[in-house]
Amino acid sequence: MSRRTKKAAPASGAARPTVTVCRGCCCGTPATVPRLDHEAQLTDLRTQLTGVAMVRRTDCLDACERANVIVIQPSAEGRKAGGRPIWLGQVNDPDAAADITAWVKNGGPGLAEAPGVLDLYTFSPSRRVRHELED
Repeated sequence: MSRRTKKAAPASGAARPTVTVCRGCCCGTPATVPRLDHEAQLTDLRTQLTGVAMVRRTDCLDACERANVIVIQPSAEGRKAGGRPIWLGQVNDPDAAADITAWVKNGGPGLAEAPGVLDLYTFSPSRRVRHELED
């Protein structure tokens, strides 16, 4: 079991989508992902999604081989419409962050169709990792 605390997880049924950005041991470090300004990527997501989604930073999502990892969790309305968390890996291109921002602004999982290019980043984490974030 992970030592992360459950209080760090967003409340299920959040009114807005939640964008969780991994910035732990592998994600967010120039040693693992060079040529990307990791802090600028996080700042841009926060700035662009102010009032639209909660953007939070976490230490590790246990998917280090896919650095940088971002998880988009649906709003309560999106979950009611069938939306589920979407895990994106290798988000190392500024254009990918812009695509994420546009999708979340349009409603995110369950409410808006994700840009097709995000299919290139989508992956399914292990059940253990998935449940730790969602609980």
